Amino acid sequence: MQNNSFRPPRPRLTGRIAGYALADVFGLTCLALGVSWFATGKGTIIEGFPGSTAEAVACTAGGVVVMFWAVTRILRELSKQGPEMQARYARWMAERHPERFPRDDQPD
Repeated sequence: MQNNSFRPPRPRLTGRIAGYALADVFGLTCLALGVSWFATGKGTIIEGFPGSTAEAVACTAGGVVVMFWAVTRILRELSKQGPEMQARYARWMAERHPERFPRDDQPD
């Protein structure tokens, strides 16, 4: 993988983050299925689903809940990388922009 020296370091993509991202895509799909029924009055994306208002409401609400759950889990996993990311960013700033990065050995 190439490392662009002009771009600050990014968080690592872990298996958990990827899994939660897939759950988020599933929730978005459910939301789209439900909303498409409200827009057209019939199942547009998948023929015949949802077939009623109750199915459309359940699909829409379930999609929102799954998306919210997945995003909160992704943010939780990213926050676990916080100390590592701060250290990597501090190193990057010291290497690329020493004039903007205060040194600990210099008196104020």
